[in-house]
Amino acid sequence: MTIKFKLLAGAAIAMASIPSATHAGEIAGKVTDAANTVSIRAAEIRIVELGRVSTTERDGSFSFADIPAGTYTLEVSYIGAETQTQTVTVSEAGVETVNFALGSAANGNILVIGQIANQASALARKRAADGVSDVLTRDAIGQFPDQNVAESLRRLPGVNILNDQGEGRFVSVRGLDPELVSTSLNGVRLPAPESDVRSVALDVISSDIIESIEVKKSLTPDMDGDTIGASVEIETTSAFDRQNDLLTVKLEGSYNDYSGEVTPKGSIDFAARLGENVGISGGISYYKREFETDNIEADDWIDDGAIVPLELQYRDYDVERERISATLGLDFRAGDSTELYVKGIWSQFDDQEYRRRLTFDLGDFEDFGPTSFSGSAATFDDTTIVVSGDDVRQRIQVERDVKDRFERQRIRSLVAGGKSDWGDWFAEYSASWAKSTERESGSVDPAEFRQRFSDDGLIVGFDFADPRVPAYSVISDPGSFFDPAEYGLNDIEFTALSDSQDEEYTAKLDLGRRFATDTGEFTVQGGVKARFREKSYNKTVEFYEIDDYILADALGIGQTYRLADISPLPGYTEATDFFLSNASQFELVEADSQFDSAVEDYSVQEDVTAGYLLGRWDSADLRVIAGLRYEHTANDIVGNVVTLVEEDGTLPDGTTATEDTVLVSQGFFTKNYDNWLPSLNIRYEAQPDLILRVAGYRSLVRPKLSALAPRFAVEQNDDDEREGEFGNPALDPYRAWNFDASAEYYLSSNGAISAAFFYKEISDYIVDTVQESGTFNGIDFDEALIPINGDKAEVFGIELGYSQAFTGPLDGFVVQANYTYTDAEGTVFTDGDVSDPRTIPLPATSKHTANISLGYDKGPFDIRLSGTYRDRYLDELADEADFDRYVDDHFQLDLSAKFRATERVQLFYEWVNINNAKYFAYNRLGGRQNIYQYEEYNWTMKFGARVTF
Repeated sequence: MTIKFKLLAGAAIAMASIPSATHAGEIAGKVTDAANTVSIRAAEIRIVELGRVSTTERDGSFSFADIPAGTYTLEVSYIGAETQTQTVTVSEAGVETVNFALGSAANGNILVIGQIANQASALARKRAADGVSDVLTRDAIGQFPDQNVAESLRRLPGVNILNDQGEGRFVSVRGLDPELVSTSLNGVRLPAPESDVRSVALDVISSDIIESIEVKKSLTPDMDGDTIGASVEIETTSAFDRQNDLLTVKLEGSYNDYSGEVTPKGSIDFAARLGENVGISGGISYYKREFETDNIEADDWIDDGAIVPLELQYRDYDVERERISATLGLDFRAGDSTELYVKGIWSQFDDQEYRRRLTFDLGDFEDFGPTSFSGSAATFDDTTIVVSGDDVRQRIQVERDVKDRFERQRIRSLVAGGKSDWGDWFAEYSASWAKSTERESGSVDPAEFRQRFSDDGLIVGFDFADPRVPAYSVISDPGSFFDPAEYGLNDIEFTALSDSQDEEYTAKLDLGRRFATDTGEFTVQGGVKARFREKSYNKTVEFYEIDDYILADALGIGQTYRLADISPLPGYTEATDFFLSNASQFELVEADSQFDSAVEDYSVQEDVTAGYLLGRWDSADLRVIAGLRYEHTANDIVGNVVTLVEEDGTLPDGTTATEDTVLVSQGFFTKNYDNWLPSLNIRYEAQPDLILRVAGYRSLVRPKLSALAPRFAVEQNDDDEREGEFGNPALDPYRAWNFDASAEYYLSSNGAISAAFFYKEISDYIVDTVQESGTFNGIDFDEALIPINGDKAEVFGIELGYSQAFTGPLDGFVVQANYTYTDAEGTVFTDGDVSDPRTIPLPATSKHTANISLGYDKGPFDIRLSGTYRDRYLDELADEADFDRYVDDHFQLDLSAKFRATERVQLFYEWVNINNAKYFAYNRLGGRQNIYQYEEYNWTMKFGARVTF
């Protein structure tokens, strides 16, 4: 590390010592489209005689300082547009203004609406980028290529989206875990609403308020170093993005085939100049979605002559989700040298979930397996059997329950900042606040009714011929299996409070100095940044019991489930309504309530202070950015140590517990660590249409704050056997050396071919492990789930991309395709024995991802059919490889179509998940796929109109 730092520092000093010529004047200007509708961002401006190059800012502006007096040729180029030149004469003092209006090679006016315009803008920004990146942008009327951000993002090379309930939520880049991807909004790092993750779900923020998304796959020293997959940077609208005011209204309906309901969506988006130097922009979006999920889950698999699960659940989900997102921004030019801004966002995501399920608990068959097994069929008989002269109970427990849960997530951020450019010197500065919360209160999760069959004559059969959808049948019924009067309430789990809070304050300052030379420009830049974060979780759970309340009293609407007959089921709210109306009649189960209320609580402070120094060299064909970043992390962590000692178990003082007893104490932990993060990015323009890039950098990803909390949940039975889950405050962050090399060939029209190679060496990657018989942080256990650092993992792969907007006979057709191969393996010691390593694929890492999109964009029509593929990945690690949880591969087809009815009115239609792509998780016990979880959702259609004023 020291050698690398000395080399970087020496290079910076040597380049800074290059003498510069005597300079006097300045050239500045702006680039717009020919119709003067939008500012053109990422157009390349070149002073031909000096070899100096610049790219336009988001408001279309550019400038060159310290230009010697003389006459020069300015050349501007942009994807899909004809190159233009102008001649300018620079005097020894003053600013010469040169403006450009670009037209396309095809029709004299650059296209600013539709997928062709989106592609041109995205490719131009990719071409101009400092490092390896991909971009999504919206067009002149504020529309993304798709109606959903997640659906749009998964079109980019190396990017895929992990689904939840059939909807894209978390970003995976190059097949890596979303936890290894960072997300920022208007330069503000977004905290996560959920209590147990760092990654931010994309579905919390509406695409209607977003201007662009850039996925940066290599880092420069001025960027936060906490990512290994990529840094996803989201920008909202700015009034200076456009030359004219904008007001767009969108009205939409959404229909899910399973729910059979049409739900609304609408948005208003605006940008306006309040004067030459003041602009205001913003928008508000609302979306309500009702859908259903049919689910089957199985667990506790055994191989006792027959491979069967001892628990099967048939789950019927009915979900209503509601999103409201709003943004507001103010931009102000304070003179010729300074631009200031204030931007805020507020987003709310409500999730009302009803889950009704039928559960078979066959745990009493663990020692001897099913009663009979033939081919793919197994039967379970509740008759007591005799083994070695002893009666062995073969009980079958059947549960029918309902979850009535309402959860609200909020994300809000506010940032104020600006940038100043005084010619040779420049600065950027900002201060921000961001807070994310997830809150649940008053939910019943679940109300469980059950019946136990023992020597009653119940025989149940299960058929695993379809490994994804095992079928059940009642072979012999004592007359009570389907009778709701025979199922009594076991308990109600009432979530009085589930409160996750994640808040961060940030301030940063960057300062730089340019030095012009005869062959290019060298820049020295440095900066400091401080982030102060606190994340906490507080949960209060109460378990209640009551006599004489039966399933027959809680019946409601029948099942909406299609995979099996799981009736009778409780209704959506009947059990909740009864409990809330008769709470005083219920008895609190104190021990269980105390245990579950204390076990997940934690609070973590994370303060990160950083500084960096970089040198940047820009010439006509070469750009080099090299430097070093330092980040110091300080954690103060608090969590609960919670032990449940069952009745007749041994208490810490050696006495015997006369009843279930909960013991709670707090654990405190403090840690500090430093990271030095060197980086080097080289961009070489081998010829005007060929860009070569090489990047090497060091980065990290800090552990999930919930995993760091010193929380210990230990359950001790009357035989003093101890099972538990542990947090691990000693976890180190993931640390990685990263290398990227890419080639980008830009076609003569609107298109590009790209190829990239990437390699990552990750140390201390984190996995959850199940360990047997040990001691952790002074606590003995017989079995425990513990997050640990692995050894080292190597990740390498290739990324191929092709995009083309055709002309000539195929004019109007657009193709986008990409493929990513990722090989990621590491070593872990799941049983704590370093002599017995296991080689595993990194969790949530897919080996193959691919996307293809076929489109047509001409005249009033804009149509696109898209397919996305993701290979299987390891989801959870078990103590034995046979029980590791894998998620199967996923392929999904989507269609979008838009029709411009008039100059201001556009009609649109979307068909999502045309092929009813399913979710399937499994283990590999016995060398086959055995179900852990299966879900299907069917397709959703969206339709509506967009009106531009």
